[in-house]
Amino acid sequence: MTPGMKTLKRKLSITLDYTVIDEIKELAEKDDRSVSQYVNLILRRHLKQLEKKREAESK
Repeated sequence: MTPGMKTLKRKLSITLDYTVIDEIKELAEKDDRSVSQYVNLILRRHLKQLEKKREAESK
């Protein structure tokens, strides 16, 4: 991606357990990120792990 170029984003509404929300808020704050940024980060990491696992299983 070119520097200064913003990624396209889309709004999404989800329902989460109170305990999950509280934990995510705390972790996001410790990482100096917004909740939205933090959720996006952990979902990207999870998707990357799944991709690696699928690649390993297909070998």
